[in-house]
Amino acid sequence: MTKKIKNKKKKNFDFSAKILKVISKNTQKSYNYKQIAAQLEITDTQGRNEIIKELKRLLSEQKIEEIETGKYRFVPNTNYVEGRIDMTGRKTAYLVSEELENDVFIPTNNLHKALDGDLVKAYIYNKRKGKKAEAEVVEILERHKIHFVGVVDLQKNFAFVSTADTKMYTDIFIPKDKIGEAQNGDVVVAEIEDWPEKADSPFGKVIKILGKQGEHNTEIHAILAEYGLPNEFPIEVEAYTNKLDTSISPEEIAKRRDMRDVLTFTIDPKDAKDFDDALSFQVLENGNYEIGIHIADVSHYVQEDTVLDDEAFHRSTSVYLVDRTIPMLPEVLSNFACSLRPNEEKYTFSAVFELNNKAQITNQWFGRTVTYSDQRMAYEEAQYVIETKDRIIPDEISITGKSQEITEEIAEAILKLNDLAKIMRSKRMQEGAISFDKIEVKFNLNENDEPIGVFFKQSKDANHLIEEFMLLANRKVSEFIGKQKKTFVYRIHDEPDEDKLFGLQAIISKFGHSLNFKSSKSISQSLNTLLKDVQGKKEQNLVDTLAIRSMSKASYSTHNIGHYGLAFDYYSHFTSPIRRYPDVMAHRLLQHYLDGGKSVNEEEFEKKCQHCSSMESLATSAERDSIKYMQVKYMQNQKGKEFVGVISGVTEWGIYVEIVENKCEGMVRIREIKDDYYVFDEKQYALVGQTTHNLLQLGDEVIITVKNADLVKKQLDFNYIRKID
Repeated sequence: MTKKIKNKKKKNFDFSAKILKVISKNTQKSYNYKQIAAQLEITDTQGRNEIIKELKRLLSEQKIEEIETGKYRFVPNTNYVEGRIDMTGRKTAYLVSEELENDVFIPTNNLHKALDGDLVKAYIYNKRKGKKAEAEVVEILERHKIHFVGVVDLQKNFAFVSTADTKMYTDIFIPKDKIGEAQNGDVVVAEIEDWPEKADSPFGKVIKILGKQGEHNTEIHAILAEYGLPNEFPIEVEAYTNKLDTSISPEEIAKRRDMRDVLTFTIDPKDAKDFDDALSFQVLENGNYEIGIHIADVSHYVQEDTVLDDEAFHRSTSVYLVDRTIPMLPEVLSNFACSLRPNEEKYTFSAVFELNNKAQITNQWFGRTVTYSDQRMAYEEAQYVIETKDRIIPDEISITGKSQEITEEIAEAILKLNDLAKIMRSKRMQEGAISFDKIEVKFNLNENDEPIGVFFKQSKDANHLIEEFMLLANRKVSEFIGKQKKTFVYRIHDEPDEDKLFGLQAIISKFGHSLNFKSSKSISQSLNTLLKDVQGKKEQNLVDTLAIRSMSKASYSTHNIGHYGLAFDYYSHFTSPIRRYPDVMAHRLLQHYLDGGKSVNEEEFEKKCQHCSSMESLATSAERDSIKYMQVKYMQNQKGKEFVGVISGVTEWGIYVEIVENKCEGMVRIREIKDDYYVFDEKQYALVGQTTHNLLQLGDEVIITVKNADLVKKQLDFNYIRKID
């Protein structure tokens, strides 16, 4: 159906915000209705009468004052607050502000063209006595976003671009001369240029055509574009990188600690291409162990104030989608020059520790090194050595596809490192660290990147081995600088919000679990007990997810508050500079301080930290969307097949169900559950059948089939068949 831009007759509520916006620009000046009408470009009698009525209403509400007959002035009021718009998906929103104790509801007609994430000035008022306060947007201070991904609906002389984002409540109108080559049904990136006073929709232009709706590459590029993430490197960045000298020179080696003769190897996922880290191992004469955590020296190649550094900072992180990686650094660095590949000399930045048999540190050293990796191993291969003590890796586990024998030196190193890692891990847990070993959903893809199977990835001893030594390096580097009271880039994690923990308690109690709120330590210990108790049970993935959501979000900051989840007073990211920019900053700062440099500007680095945290959040959202997309794609071919699922969410509009065998989640709408008439009971967090009194609540097992798999919305809809008693 053809959409039209409607020039509606103005309603009263339209004038309120506009009048306040006009007269609040200068709080010392007074205005009469004619001056306000002129500012608003209103010339008709009806419009002027509406302004007069609205001025009287604003006067009665004490938002303005009448300083002389017919002349009004803005009344500065603490009820005016700056904050961000958080849309609900139902065309209403909340105002989120540090000035407010609680978020304030904004009805649809009070948004006044504000969009999700926009920074606005809003007026807070009590709608009716006894009712919660509401807000009205009076000015949009800053647009959070002007680029939107959507589908072209082409008309004769114009087009609309509609998005799948439930928080974007309006289409974007595209005039004929700004459609470009876009065709009907194309997925595009549109830019909002203006939102005329009398238009229902903002006006914009098509700036990029991503492809046809539903095509695999189109949808993946749409995910990246949705979060403003780049898909390729600018030509000038590629050209600069290609000219870098990536050779290992005697002059540079002379400036470093030479560790090429020390046994060194990497353990990574079998499909990894960028090897950030390697471990070296040797037994000292006193019986202790010297263990080196060697990290790619990215800062040697990525120099400050270059186009390469600017691009790396802008990206801040690599993005790992289901079928591809969008690297932070060009491939010549990420996969080759910086990657600690086997049988190659590399520049590294190292943390070298002397440990005794109790995993106690007796000595430590930080600095630039040159290393040589003797062996590349996959987690599965190292795990095989740990479990069997066998040095011959069978062909079904070997990354070469053929049986191979590793040296006795490497096998013994893996076994001893594993023993030490277990001691360190046990100590962390005793001190209050939380063990989140959440199941990762992975896809088997065919040559066309079509999902043909789902499998789950769980951490085992080999994963924990690498994790513990990376944590050791991250902790000790930050502690070394932190105790000097110098500016540094920390990875911080605040204590969990108590309200969220009580919410988690309410849900897990339905499965017979509980948390101990006596102290911070008892909370973490009971969380660990919970995560251990649910392993292998139907509610495991649900509880794992809810437990993670109850935690505060980790971020980067120069203000160290410690890391609650790891139970560390000092923590940083130092071990993955190929894929994380904060690690590059950590390397530079460490070298600066090792060279005797003074503490750097804290404010400057705090801004960089905020940018990196923001980019990390966008990358995480894109990664999550790509998983949802693949799950929907996988389930498209599963219609009609019955699945066992667990109810993972209950709302007034239906239940969310997670399929046990593949972790795909979809919704059953309440109106489509046919065996009774169901009503949402908030106290029981359940749907209750009005005739049978049957309960559908969190954790219940049900049988479902796939009703619809929407690739564009990345959404699954299920048919409810029956509950499993």
